[in-house]
Amino acid sequence: MFSIEHEFDATVVTLVDEGTPNLQEDVVLNAFDDCVTITQYDARNDTEVTITLSMTQVTDLAAALNLPEGIYRRKR
Repeated sequence: MFSIEHEFDATVVTLVDEGTPNLQEDVVLNAFDDCVTITQYDARNDTEVTITLSMTQVTDLAAALNLPEGIYRRKR
């Protein structure tokens, strides 16, 4: 299950794990004009962990989801 919300400066996507019995914490993606942040609660350390991807990294990730194993470089 997931939700999409449009806020003032970002689009927020929340991914909820409904799969196996070993459920993972929700993943929250915030899409801004210049980057995307991904946040997930880490129960082991009782903290939220956030990573930031540039728009180039997001584009590369989207392309990688549809490719077989290997090393690639997108043409810019």
